[in-house]
Amino acid sequence: MSNETRIRITWPAGHLTATLGDTPTVKALSAALPISATANTWGDEVYFGTGVNVPREPDARQVVDAGTVAFWTDGDALALPFGPTPISRGDECRLASPCNLLGRIDGDPRLLATVRDGDSIRVELA
Repeated sequence: MSNETRIRITWPAGHLTATLGDTPTVKALSAALPISATANTWGDEVYFGTGVNVPREPDARQVVDAGTVAFWTDGDALALPFGPTPISRGDECRLASPCNLLGRIDGDPRLLATVRDGDSIRVELA
């Protein structure tokens, strides 16, 4: 893919990068970077507000793979699932509602387990 966007996500205990595709939501998010926010955790998911407001895209999904970079349109937030959430069935990553799919975390998404509720989190272009 030639129109990939790479982002770096940093929090007190670590950081990771992600590769995003070419979607309207990725374009809107990229234009808003860098973003500093307060992390929230929900089961094995980290999410945080971005200040970006976009509509739900036609391919939005509620059940995604661990390591998916998703955009929760209901909360104007990035959602980063790395395992089951409180509404998951079994080991699936079930988001609160259908989310726009932006891309994938590079490497092991379980690094997100070190994010604590209330941590400062920063997203910038990598």
